[in-house]
Amino acid sequence: MNSENSIIKIAKQTIEAESKAILNLSSLITNDFEKAVKLIYNSKGRVIITGVGKSAIIAQKIVATLNSTGTPAVFMHAADAIHGDLGLILEDDVVICISKSGNTPEIKVLVPLIKSAKNKMIAITGNTDSFLAQQVDFVLNAYVEKEACPNNLAPTTSTTAQLVMGDALAICLLEMRGFSSKDFAKYHPGGSLGKKLYLRVENISSVSEKPQVQPNANVKDVIVEITEKRLGVSAVVENNKIVGIITDGDIRRMLNKNIDFTTLTAKDIMSTNPKRVNADTMAVDALDIMEEKGISQLLVESNGNYAGVVHLHDLIKEGII
Repeated sequence: MNSENSIIKIAKQTIEAESKAILNLSSLITNDFEKAVKLIYNSKGRVIITGVGKSAIIAQKIVATLNSTGTPAVFMHAADAIHGDLGLILEDDVVICISKSGNTPEIKVLVPLIKSAKNKMIAITGNTDSFLAQQVDFVLNAYVEKEACPNNLAPTTSTTAQLVMGDALAICLLEMRGFSSKDFAKYHPGGSLGKKLYLRVENISSVSEKPQVQPNANVKDVIVEITEKRLGVSAVVENNKIVGIITDGDIRRMLNKNIDFTTLTAKDIMSTNPKRVNADTMAVDALDIMEEKGISQLLVESNGNYAGVVHLHDLIKEGII
């Protein structure tokens, strides 16, 4: 099999098979799911998530999602747990075991040990008749009819279902905690996502450049200021208040008019009422204004006084775009 049509056909079949399995999960949500969410929400401890094989990988992803949305979680590999890592589990922790079959040797050894410590347990499994399902407090049914693998062997659809069930848990808990974008920013300070949530105009380095000229400055001084500050613009400022703006485009248009500009001043060529933002404006909101107005820079004010310039290039450099 190497034809392009065959490859595309198999890709589509895989996606369709998994999407149908995921859609079916909604019909498998029972009161156990609600009780499991409330158990975790009211717990004074953490969520310990365990599994083996591909389920262990899914467990790690669910742990990451919970941690990033306000629910403390720790991954514990089921095989390592029975060789010393059981010490991870504290008295108030809730344990989630993930297993498609619910009957793996590691699970059969691990579950009784956790039960003996009296920790509450939740299963995410595709087999509600399994050893695991019979031993835990609550069962989240992640049953799938078959894997996307043509041999029905490689964990594909089943691990996708486990992941979706974990996402459903995390989002329910997020909603119950009233987890806001500010909370999200606190847990995601790095990368472009974090910057969109916390970076403000005043935090952008070029704002401190503050290109500015007086209204009576001659054109040569304006050109020098725009050139030296390299932001393509200068504010026209009087008594620390913005009265206008001059862009490099304004300079080019003036030169194209073939007029004697030696007698002109900044106030003769400036645009009045320029677009501006407060220094504490979110950087992503400044970007929205630039896109809406079709401009590449905004003047910045702080307490009504001129504070600098934020440029589109700054936002690109910071990863906001």
